[in-house]
Amino acid sequence: MKLKYLNNYPENLQNQIRELIEKDKLSNYILNKYPTKHEHQNDKALYAYTNAFKNSYLKKFTLSKVLYDGKINVIKNALGTHTFVSRVQGGKLKAKNEIRIGTIFKNMPEEFLRMIVVHELAHFKEKEHNKAFYKFCTYIEPNYHQFEFDLRVYLTHLDEVGSLY
Repeated sequence: MKLKYLNNYPENLQNQIRELIEKDKLSNYILNKYPTKHEHQNDKALYAYTNAFKNSYLKKFTLSKVLYDGKINVIKNALGTHTFVSRVQGGKLKAKNEIRIGTIFKNMPEEFLRMIVVHELAHFKEKEHNKAFYKFCTYIEPNYHQFEFDLRVYLTHLDEVGSLY
């Protein structure tokens, strides 16, 4: 069985997830680590949640908008997007910084939402997925890589079994 969300991980990790799927224990694995979904269900709450991280780690810019976007989906390999546009309006330079997060994150554990928020915020500091980018992600969220792996496991669960939350 091919695990499309985990194909860049070592074969031994993929085999452990395959075994959990075959033994019908993947749901238990996820629910034991992440028993509940978060409470940030609307765009206003998501903005406040994201802005709190931004204010702690990236003080030099303003977020114009943060919202759930139903047009973002996993099929296109995107869970969230970030945009930054600078325009001259009159004699001033105006910056517009937006983060859009797939609506799939409305019904996930807070740790997965945090991981994607941290990921999108890190793009305002580092544009590419390079060493500096991931270093900044782990500076904001020390468990970033574990949450990313577990999110990928959950996405596999969605494909194989369905939603848990």
